[in-house]
Amino acid sequence: MQPALSQVCSLESPFEQDVGDYAAGQCRALEVWLTKLEQYLETHSLDELLALLENQQMTLAAASFQGGLLSSQGDARREAWQLCERRLELCRQCGIGTLVVACDVAGPLNQPDLERVQVSLRQLAELAGRYEVRAALEFQARAALGNNLQTAAALVHDVGSPWLGLCLDAFHLHVGPSKYDDLGYLTAENLFHVQLSDVADRPRELAVDSDRILPGEGEIRHDLIVQRLREIDYRGYVSIEIPNPRFWRIPARQFGEIALTALRCLLGQAQP
Repeated sequence: MQPALSQVCSLESPFEQDVGDYAAGQCRALEVWLTKLEQYLETHSLDELLALLENQQMTLAAASFQGGLLSSQGDARREAWQLCERRLELCRQCGIGTLVVACDVAGPLNQPDLERVQVSLRQLAELAGRYEVRAALEFQARAALGNNLQTAAALVHDVGSPWLGLCLDAFHLHVGPSKYDDLGYLTAENLFHVQLSDVADRPRELAVDSDRILPGEGEIRHDLIVQRLREIDYRGYVSIEIPNPRFWRIPARQFGEIALTALRCLLGQAQP
């Protein structure tokens, strides 16, 4: 397992500052927030980006996130897929191997909606394979479909493509209808990316992103998650993802050092 930090934890700082500050705190892998990367490339070249990453010895672990693909229709669907294709090309150019895709299926749900989602996932796998970037489906706790790990794993299995897998977000596992027993649906083949955070003193039904805290400080059973990752010999990236505005006020270097220490402790990689 390879530790990483998500840029959403320091959403208000610029892309290049995140790279430098996280690297100064000994972080070597970054989960990119795509809007930040796209804004950076409006005023910088791809060569400048690659030079920045090489200079800071930073790897881009994954990119988050692409939404609006699965059940949208009309102009909204066309725009979402065009954006997805541009982002897959961007990931390819930047050496990002995994694009996180939100299973943001809104209700009410009917049979045509389910069929549209299934078709969309097959199209996504085909498109991802064309750019040689894996698409990691992230189940969403509040979605009408794909709000739990079991269903998300079934949707991915039905497509049967090496380019479509799962993103396990501990927050959505905890606050939605998933059970920890559902971790058994994870395999070395279908798990593409992992995101960790925690929640404390908040009913699961009411918890929102701004309630997220550092993993290990709340109620989420990270021990069971890490145990399953070890059982399947997961060797991919595990990132801390905390889209909480309270953390955005902490300097990225300071947050990165604290968060990376917490993550390494959870993964059994604490440095002496």
